Amino acid sequence: MGRRTSAVDFGSAALIGLALLFAAEPAAAQGPAPGTEDPNNWPQYHRTYNGWRYSPLDQIDKSNVGKLKVAWIHQGGDITHGIQETPIVIDGVVYSVTAGNRIAALDGKTGKEIWRFEPKLDPLTKKVLFSPYSRGVTVGRNKVFIGTVDGRGIAVDQKTGKEIWQVQLTDFANCQGCNFTSPPVLANDVLTYGSTGGDLAAAAKIFGVEAETGKKLWEFETIKQDAESWPAESARYGGGGAWLPGAYDPETGLVYYGTGNPGKDFVGTDREGDNLYTDSVIALDPKTGTLKWYRQEIKHDVWDYDSAYEALLLKKDGKDLLVHLNKSGFVFVMDKANGSLQNIWRLSDTINFAKDIDAKTGDLIGRLDPPIGTTTVICPSPFGARSWNPGAYNPKTGLWYVNAMEICDGLTPVMQKTDPKDYGTPHIGSEDFGKLQKVAGHAAGRLDARDPITGERKWTYEMNIPSFGSVLTTGGALVFNGDPLGIIRAFDAESGKVLWNFNTGSGLRSGLISYAVDGKQYILVPSGWGSYAAILMPALFPELEKVPGASTLIAFTLPD
Repeated sequence: MGRRTSAVDFGSAALIGLALLFAAEPAAAQGPAPGTEDPNNWPQYHRTYNGWRYSPLDQIDKSNVGKLKVAWIHQGGDITHGIQETPIVIDGVVYSVTAGNRIAALDGKTGKEIWRFEPKLDPLTKKVLFSPYSRGVTVGRNKVFIGTVDGRGIAVDQKTGKEIWQVQLTDFANCQGCNFTSPPVLANDVLTYGSTGGDLAAAAKIFGVEAETGKKLWEFETIKQDAESWPAESARYGGGGAWLPGAYDPETGLVYYGTGNPGKDFVGTDREGDNLYTDSVIALDPKTGTLKWYRQEIKHDVWDYDSAYEALLLKKDGKDLLVHLNKSGFVFVMDKANGSLQNIWRLSDTINFAKDIDAKTGDLIGRLDPPIGTTTVICPSPFGARSWNPGAYNPKTGLWYVNAMEICDGLTPVMQKTDPKDYGTPHIGSEDFGKLQKVAGHAAGRLDARDPITGERKWTYEMNIPSFGSVLTTGGALVFNGDPLGIIRAFDAESGKVLWNFNTGSGLRSGLISYAVDGKQYILVPSGWGSYAAILMPALFPELEKVPGASTLIAFTLPD
């Protein structure tokens, strides 16, 4: 299925020196180091605000990971679109969400269900493009919060699962199915919700909500009302959904979101301009929704290169940095205080939509805009150089472990009229989603161990089928990663050697986590292949046609 390769030979002492210069700084000695606080829990989407997906737990390590056994299994119910969540764990209780926004609280030692909450959803959700999947919940202030697939925010009691409040945020019936597929961000006493919208005939928004009461405080339009950026009525269908969880940074007091692609993905003739704030990183004041700064990574996107991915926060040479990947295959390193560029590096080995990028300005050089009515092979494909599932950063190794894909797509843009009566249909400006193609001489997928600031690669594990799950790294010098066939692997974080594997029975499209209860460490794996990757990828990888659906949590631990 895969093979490990050594680091790329950069052949330059100067480049090696640059890598050392840009290496992430070790944490200060006073108090818990960033990313290591609250080690027994997984209290938020990325575990800590800095987006590392690092568990400092080290009971399971390189010497004993091969002894892992199944501790418990929980079936979530509806398997439609699989399971895409990152579970939350606080004080031995697992908070899980599955298709249809079904929330369950489970005993972290046994998997036994403590309570369950299932909202009654609008019947229109059956027509919505992005339904019924949910990527997680948010827990805090004695409540469990979700964003629903019919555009609501809901809070339930953390101990009982009983509803406390709900608020309708999107104009679900008139917004072509604008909804929430990811959990909100809790910034002290304010929740921020980012809506879908990139592939719909709609304009997306981010909402601020009072966490205690559900009162809507503000709206931020991710589509800038500016005729130069959006001529005529193009802003009405602008897209730009902030459809993945943002990140609240208590150091700056800002919440960071990545935004998605413009509507009518592959046709830009009726939206000439930069199309702000699509394909951008934006920093908002969570109290007011005021925009503090933005960095547009892809101007006038005609390739569906969302920038909705996670914000990785690091320190280097006294600077506070934000590392951010988008679908294009370029990784942007910027100052988290103002978005100024510090570096740009390539994750993808196969990029042809542009000849290069200006590392000082971020401007694309030599764009390849697909002409209307003609099939053009574009690399990376609209699935991106990586899917939305996050990588993981280990402060002990200083490496970012991130999946990558080398897949191109034959796209044929077509003019497409918008009919508001045609509810929830894709608004992509293409005959189809293209014809996916492998790249000769390249493995279709791989797991890289990279310096997140310079992009220098230490090791690579190549895969015949790319991974579509999130990565986990731990204090036990381990990296965990799963694939669409259902195999989860544990790697040596330093060398990339495979130390353990297990067949979960269905593909991985979710977030792996680690937690501890009563001094015992667990690795928790959500298993259940789904999403549009499961629908479209079998054309390129026939093995995926036979992967069974599931909605299962599998907890692993060491023998007593």
